[in-house]
Order: sequence, then C-alpha cells, then structure tokens
Amino acid sequence: MRGTVEGFTHGPVIPVLAFLAACVGAALGLRCGIRSLRTHRSFKAGRLALGALSIGCGIWTMHYVAMTGFTVVEAPLSHDKPYTLAALAVAVVMAGVGLFIVGYRGATRMALITGGTLTGLGIASTHYLGMAGIRFRGHFTYETPLVILSVLIAATAATAALRAALSARVLLSGLGAGVMMAVAVTGMHYTGMAALGVHLHPTAPGPTSGHLPSD
Repeated sequence: MRGTVEGFTHGPVIPVLAFLAACVGAALGLRCGIRSLRTHRSFKAGRLALGALSIGCGIWTMHYVAMTGFTVVEAPLSHDKPYTLAALAVAVVMAGVGLFIVGYRGATRMALITGGTLTGLGIASTHYLGMAGIRFRGHFTYETPLVILSVLIAATAATAALRAALSARVLLSGLGAGVMMAVAVTGMHYTGMAALGVHLHPTAPGPTSGHLPSD
C-alpha cells in the first residue's frame, strides 16, 4: 500500500527557512576557510575545523528544518536519535575533509574537485542517513536515477561554492559562495525527496525504518 506524501505541509515558509539556515552555516564556514589561507600555519587547522563545524551544522539544520514540512498522511513519523546524531557527525566530518584538502592544497583543480566531491557526498550522506532514521509503519523506496542526480547536484554545487569562496576578494563574493553551497544542500535535499516513495505496512506489529532499495 502506497502512502500519501505531503512535502510542503506548512507551505513555502519551511523551504525558505531551511535554505536560509544552509546559507548562514555555509557563509560562516567558507569565510573561515578563506581566512585560513591567510593565517599562520599553526592557526590554520583551528579555522578550518571551525569552518567544518559551521558548514556541517548548516547542512544538518537545513535537512531537519525542511523535514518539519514532510508528512505521510496515513502514518505518524518519528526520528531515531542515533541516526540523527550520526547525520550531524557525517556532515561535519565530510565538510571538514573537503575544507582541509582545499585549505592545505590551495585552489588547485584537483583539490577543488576532490574537496567539493567529498563535501557533496557528505551532504547526500547526511540526507539519506536522516531519512533512514525515520520510524513509521512502512518503508521508503527511492528512484535510483533521481538519487544519483541528487548526489551530482550536491557535488557539483559544492565544488563551485569552494571555488567561488577561494577566489573571493570581497565580502559579497564570500556571501555568494555561501548561497551556492546552500543551493547544493537544498537542491540535493529536494531532488532526493522527489525520488522518494512510501510503502505502508498496515499489519506491521511495530514501527519500521526507512531504507534505500530501488523500485
């Protein structure tokens, strides 16, 4: 039995708030990354770690703010705490790996591609871990082409954001890079949600979790 999905229960206000959360986290984090390039080596790691924390928290916050607008009409939803915390850890760690690569290697083509791809994978992993932690009487399925597209959107936009941030010379350019990173996060999220299918188990004895099989 297929469930009825409502992705925008509270209207456009939730996607806007989610996007703004991603913007703030990304702008602050990328600003730390920019400053690390002009910082003495002994302080570089600290600035990059702070940047990773900011970007990771922005990714995680965007996802869970956006999910307040997601409901399955026929079933109440809850979130598993270990998955929720794991999603936050993955977001921070993967953003950190991407920033550290670019921070220590500089704005080389390979560093940007590697750093952006890993950051994009972190965005996608945060999303799908969060979805796997949703508990309800049923399970999720995903359309594989849209899942792949969502990951490509995250990786491409994150790479572009890192490149824009490192070439920024003024504050407005840095803010533009933050907006690009927010596009990576929100674009990935809503593309991933478009891939979602909900199957209910009316006779199930208890809540089951979402998972990632393909239709």
